[in-house]
Amino acid sequence: MIELNGAMAEAINKAAADAAPVLVSTSSAEGMPDIAYKGSVMVFDADHLAWWERSLGTTLANVRANGHACLYYVNRPARQSYKFFGVAEVIDSGPIRDEVMSRTIQAELDRDPERKGVAVMVRVDKIVEPGKPPVVREQAG
Repeated sequence: MIELNGAMAEAINKAAADAAPVLVSTSSAEGMPDIAYKGSVMVFDADHLAWWERSLGTTLANVRANGHACLYYVNRPARQSYKFFGVAEVIDSGPIRDEVMSRTIQAELDRDPERKGVAVMVRVDKIVEPGKPPVVREQAG
């Protein structure tokens, strides 16, 4: 069962403040990989991560074309890291976009003064934590 626990939420939600922004890996429809720092990644609920996508560049194009993503959090001084694998979805408008924006750290919102960004929601299907067996979402059926 996938569950983003309290320790994960605390780490992820203060990653930018700890100078440990999350790396997001995506790939195009053709499979060309890309990786980018995202300072606004947050634990949205027990099985979703989200971020405010303000750059509207390659990461956004990749999520629209091929939703598979890996988010990597590492904080070396705290000796803590997580890899989250899942499927990302762009939320262009509506209450979820508004909630992600309202929960986004101010430093990221300041870089998007016209609020042209969108929310990206990732359903986490697998969590890898060093020294522990991977946790994988149970498949229905």
